Amino acid sequence: MVVKQELKKLGLHYVVVELGEVEILEDISVAQKDEFSTALLRFGLELMDNKKSILIEKIKNVIVELIHHTEAPLKTNFSDHLSERLNHDYTYLANLFSEVEGITIEHYIITHKIERVKELLVYDELSLKEISYKLHYSSIAHLSNQFKKITGLTPSHFKKLKDYRRQGIENV
Repeated sequence: MVVKQELKKLGLHYVVVELGEVEILEDISVAQKDEFSTALLRFGLELMDNKKSILIEKIKNVIVELIHHTEAPLKTNFSDHLSERLNHDYTYLANLFSEVEGITIEHYIITHKIERVKELLVYDELSLKEISYKLHYSSIAHLSNQFKKITGLTPSHFKKLKDYRRQGIENV
């Protein structure tokens, strides 16, 4: 909504306004672009016009959407899904991502999956087996190994720490 309002203030007409993407009907002047960029910054948003940066953000958005906002299991693996969604060869996407971000796409995915596991453990509504299935791990052991590698804790120890902190707060 912020992006649409700011475009309207500048008298610019858009075709598409989606997460991370705006398609404007007319040519935009340097002054309008600067004004738009400044307006977006006030709302914590950033205008990116570098094609590589835009593609990196799209990669991140697809991964975050898959891990945090999609319930249905993937019909393909992550690499094929990214390639299909972004219309680029996965090798190109992976090399670009590593070059710009300093980590692999795989590591980025694992990090986000572990963050999601932590959220689900804190909510305490699903068992570790259910979490493992929900996040498409091959087994609870695989999830536990990745969790420990990233956090230094086992999922059960993480859960106990959360419970211990809650007890401390409730006893005050």
